[in-house]
Amino acid sequence: MDDGIESADVAGFTTVQSASKSQALQVFEALSSSVRLDVFRLLVQAGSNGRVAGEISTALSVPPTNLSFHLKALVQSGLLSVEQEGRYQRYRANIALMLETIAFLTANCCGDSPEECDELRRSLPALEPFLPPLVCSPEGGCNK
Repeated sequence: MDDGIESADVAGFTTVQSASKSQALQVFEALSSSVRLDVFRLLVQAGSNGRVAGEISTALSVPPTNLSFHLKALVQSGLLSVEQEGRYQRYRANIALMLETIAFLTANCCGDSPEECDELRRSLPALEPFLPPLVCSPEGGCNK
């Protein structure tokens, strides 16, 4: 499995891939359940505070025994971390892995036409903080 940062020179600009293909597949497999997707989104919203299992169960109306199965799958995929707090377990979303997966998916956007990718990014400015850097010069060249 390739877990390191890769870079390659493509069409005159350098791309950076933070996640590997196998990591991305693990992420998507873990999120292919409606319950696990809801859990992950809830924990992304909770930020670094995370939530204990009982809070997650209550917020999503998922029975604790059913939730336990889904939390285990998310932890195994790397999307969640878990920390023991007394008799409770606090779960937190792995935001870094989420962002690495987004970077992996958007690497080499538009192939040999990075300017096209720049146009798409400008049309969705709220996403810019979550995408790998793309710098375009006034002369029309773009670099990742």
